Amino acid sequence: MDKKHKLQQVINILTELQQRNYSTIKMYNSGSVVHKKQIQFHQSTKRNRWVFGGNRTGKTECGAVEVIWLARGNHPYKTNKPNVVGWVVSLSTRVQKEVAQDKILKYLNKSWIYDIVMKQGKKGAAEYGVIECIVIKNVFGGLSKIYFKSCEEGRDKFQGASLDFVWFDEEPPKDIYTECRMRVIDRRGEIFGTMTPLKGMTFIYDEIYLNRYNDPEVFYLFMEWQDNPFLSQDEINRMSASLSEEDLESRRYGKFINKNNSLVYKEFDETLHVIEPFSVPTDWQDTISIDPGLNNPLSAHWYAQDYDGNIYVIAEHFEAGKDVTYHSAKIKQICDNLGWKRERNGMYGALIDSAANQKTLASTKSVTELFYDNGILASPKVNKDLFSGINRVKSYLKNANGQTKLFIFANCVNLIREIKNYYWGEGENPVKKDDHSLDELRYYIMSKPEAPTKPSSIIERDKAKLYRRLKRQRLFGY
Repeated sequence: MDKKHKLQQVINILTELQQRNYSTIKMYNSGSVVHKKQIQFHQSTKRNRWVFGGNRTGKTECGAVEVIWLARGNHPYKTNKPNVVGWVVSLSTRVQKEVAQDKILKYLNKSWIYDIVMKQGKKGAAEYGVIECIVIKNVFGGLSKIYFKSCEEGRDKFQGASLDFVWFDEEPPKDIYTECRMRVIDRRGEIFGTMTPLKGMTFIYDEIYLNRYNDPEVFYLFMEWQDNPFLSQDEINRMSASLSEEDLESRRYGKFINKNNSLVYKEFDETLHVIEPFSVPTDWQDTISIDPGLNNPLSAHWYAQDYDGNIYVIAEHFEAGKDVTYHSAKIKQICDNLGWKRERNGMYGALIDSAANQKTLASTKSVTELFYDNGILASPKVNKDLFSGINRVKSYLKNANGQTKLFIFANCVNLIREIKNYYWGEGENPVKKDDHSLDELRYYIMSKPEAPTKPSSIIERDKAKLYRRLKRQRLFGY
């Protein structure tokens, strides 16, 4: 290789380094002030990730940067691949041009662009036209392709391709969302979306926020104005004062709005009340609460409380279409896995809906008696008052001092889903739908004794034993 060729190589390298230094994407969350929610989104390894954010919260920026990192093959938190192919899906061509396309061009260093294919306009002035595809130099030496799609094109235009990723800029129609999910299967690709949920409780609410199918690859987070460190506090205060409560929920906080009803448990905050499981001390174990069902789901949860009166929901059994023998076996299996305490007669104690004490035409025994025959001593002595129970649960979600006293392990997915989807209906009553876990949560909260005190002497231990004996007599009659 002659000196002239070597010199040109050095010049090319220096030029590339200089361009990298002035790249907009290099400044993204790299200073002393960072957008923590954006970083949390990028760090998630789930394959179906969503940001629900208000306007100007920074959600679109993190979608655009995610696309570029994946296409370039230099994602700082993921295993990178060469020759990546992905789609950027906007609601319309106009929105594509003004939002997603504009953000990607903002963060995309021109030296990384191998070619641009235009739908409208000239590639020399791509920002003024409509782009069909950007071909990007991948750091592994190959080429990646970012295609731009519009929901206006219809579902037929979303068939046939094999993709590494799809980014939805705002919520797509369900048929297009489903079609795009099919496009990433063979490459084990990923779906991610950034949206303000102005349409209310759509399929995204069910499939992502509620995670109705318990998909372990689903991840979401909320972004609000306060999460964006680059917004002026004065502007946040001014805009907040000028919006209605409903507009604030969606346009500031990115929350889903039920336009006809309001949430029963507005105090519930998944970031506070849902925690990762840990090994619960035996002294904290309290009891199981059951809402029985045969064709409907049977819901059972295991409850513990610490010496400060905090309640922990640590396990769940939730299944429909099974008999008492089946449910009893499942409950005992979970008890064995937890090392759950037994009552003096060797049975597992539980609370149960008082309706379980009634005999039915289908059986000569009540559900309570059937559970007893299967080794579970279920007490029907529960307080079922709906409004008192709801208010009591609210007080544990947030008490008068603003403290959280109720914590739910993340593996109790059905209870979490029901709390998030529990709305007031007509006649000032909650909508009677998908509330099996919530019913038995109320049974437990309403029968919950005072917090136990940690025994530190023989006398105190004897008092604790007497207390537990009195509790058993009240609940189970012995």
